[in-house]
Amino acid sequence: MSSAKSVTNSTQASAAFDSREFLATLTEAPGVYRMLDADRAVLYVGKAKNLKKRVSSYFNKGGHSPRIALMLQQVAAMEVTATRSEAEALILENTLIKKLTPKYNILFRDDKSYPYIGLSGGEFPRLFYHRGAFEKKSQYFGPFPNGLAVRESIQLIQKTFMLRTCEESVFANRSRPCLMHQIKRCKAPCVGFVSQQDYAADVRLAELFLRGRHSEVIEGLTRQMEAAATELRFEEAAALRDQIRSLQAVLHRQYVSSTKDADVDIIAAVVERGSLCVNLAMVRGGLHLGDRAYFPQAAAEAEAGEGLAAFVAQHYAEQPAPARLILNLYPVEDLPESLNAGGPKNEMERAWVEMALTNARLAVQARWQAKARSSGRLAALQEALDLAEPPRRIECFDISHTMGEGTVASCVVCVDGAMKKGDYRRFNIEGIQPGDDYAAMRQALTRRYEKVATGETAAPDLVLIDGGKGQHRVAREVFAELGLDHLASIGVAKGEDRKPGLETLFVHGRSMPLQLGMDHAGFHLIQEIRDEAHRFAIVGHRARRAKARGRSKLEDVAGVGPARRKKLLAQFGGLDGVKAATIEDLCRVDGISRRLAEEIHKTLR
Repeated sequence: MSSAKSVTNSTQASAAFDSREFLATLTEAPGVYRMLDADRAVLYVGKAKNLKKRVSSYFNKGGHSPRIALMLQQVAAMEVTATRSEAEALILENTLIKKLTPKYNILFRDDKSYPYIGLSGGEFPRLFYHRGAFEKKSQYFGPFPNGLAVRESIQLIQKTFMLRTCEESVFANRSRPCLMHQIKRCKAPCVGFVSQQDYAADVRLAELFLRGRHSEVIEGLTRQMEAAATELRFEEAAALRDQIRSLQAVLHRQYVSSTKDADVDIIAAVVERGSLCVNLAMVRGGLHLGDRAYFPQAAAEAEAGEGLAAFVAQHYAEQPAPARLILNLYPVEDLPESLNAGGPKNEMERAWVEMALTNARLAVQARWQAKARSSGRLAALQEALDLAEPPRRIECFDISHTMGEGTVASCVVCVDGAMKKGDYRRFNIEGIQPGDDYAAMRQALTRRYEKVATGETAAPDLVLIDGGKGQHRVAREVFAELGLDHLASIGVAKGEDRKPGLETLFVHGRSMPLQLGMDHAGFHLIQEIRDEAHRFAIVGHRARRAKARGRSKLEDVAGVGPARRKKLLAQFGGLDGVKAATIEDLCRVDGISRRLAEEIHKTLR
């Protein structure tokens, strides 16, 4: 049994998302990741030089900011798109952020004027992003088609030529180098670390590069590097080498953004490890919007071409088709004549197809690894419980309420080692003494298994009861009354101090309780299912309680009127965020004193 808490920690809230399983399937390639909530809404889009390392940092490390910690509580699923380079990941990330406007990405307002790169006048010119009217004392390079292109160019040019980007007022008043100098993005002219002559030389190279004279700049730097190496000035030669590499990165052609205003779908089909996968990538307005992998049902022994044709016919029967479809296999039979389909025609389209194929293969590999892990966990659980067969269908029950108010029971379902959300059920508990968890469990189990007893629904292979010996005893009484005494069941009792990993298992048919090791694969599966039942029950309980009350608990706090309430909800992303905030977090909100913060914190607990 679990009662709802005012604050849900990140482990509980994201229990539906198995980060360990997901990370085990991740590639180390560069790419973009998308964090999704339970409703499949995109919470956050990020890029990574190494997807596995970057995504792991969210779940394997602590110390996140309140904003990131709140976001991680809501993650229910993740999607990734591997790219050929980190630079392509940067462009795809920005494209997706603009298109999807995720809740936890920091977005900047973009007006209708064209953006430029600017170089100010003076002894030490500043590199800057510009929109609007020109000033006579500055030079402007552009226009660029979008702000993304300008910011990417500024970052790469700054990394190469180390020109300052700080405002004039900051530059004039520095007494020591700033962070940009420490990370080798500026030569710190503000404190005299570079002469005006040397800085002017870097400015001239940046001007040449911005005017498109790339070869001239690279050839000149190459000559300087060779001369420095010949004269044994190896540090200088190494710095020039790094500049050349940075410039080559600028020149590296990107294929996740096209200069043509194209609307294209790229579809790649592969058969690997006995699985057929079709990967769909979308380009709209010349911008690559990411991709998605599809695994069809009943595709045994199907060839890639067959799967490709079937997907195209079915997908575009329900979805509007873009101007053109690019297929990795062409020609294929049975394509609708109304679709403009074909193979790749140029270098960019071949790169798109290559990326789609890579992501299809990665999806197959991830799926295969997940299945292997699930099979291993089921086999381990079968052995630990001495079952005749691996428990293919497992159902788990939990009760949630607050001091007896709004009691809700949850039933979550795991099939073949994976949660099957379509089979989840909640039961609003009525007609019992408030706080009587035994009666609540009896009512939920009776309502669920009456249908099993009459043959309306299939029986599970194993039933988990989130509770101790008493809750499990109630479950066995219900099964006996319904003629289902043959069902295997376990009561999962909290460990000492409710610490995860110390749970005790009360197994039907065994006189002594069972404790499995924290590293036991079957125990991990039980924990995952139990945590999901806990999460699902709490969500239902909170919704029922909120509906019954019809008002926010913030309204109960004296001194918090509509304006402050709106500000708090906006600052923390909703009531759950306010509940998760500390007193110090609340004090940072404009208009919230420490006394009021303490009152808010106390009321929401």
